[in-house]
Amino acid sequence: MQRETLKVEGMSCGHCVSSVEGAVKKLGNAEAKVDLAGKSVTVEFDASKVSLSAIKEAIEDQGYDVV
Repeated sequence: MQRETLKVEGMSCGHCVSSVEGAVKKLGNAEAKVDLAGKSVTVEFDASKVSLSAIKEAIEDQGYDVV
């Protein structure tokens, strides 16, 4: 499993947390942990099954900016 921490702008509440974590989980072979205070998302994923770019896209599709 690979682990990356992404800076994400626009998250501010519990709904944001569940939106981001849910979107990443739907990809399969990936989990996300949101840190609202740190404006970051730590993702753990199987790089042979899901790409980091797909994870970033899933987060951005929820309306947040991966910077």
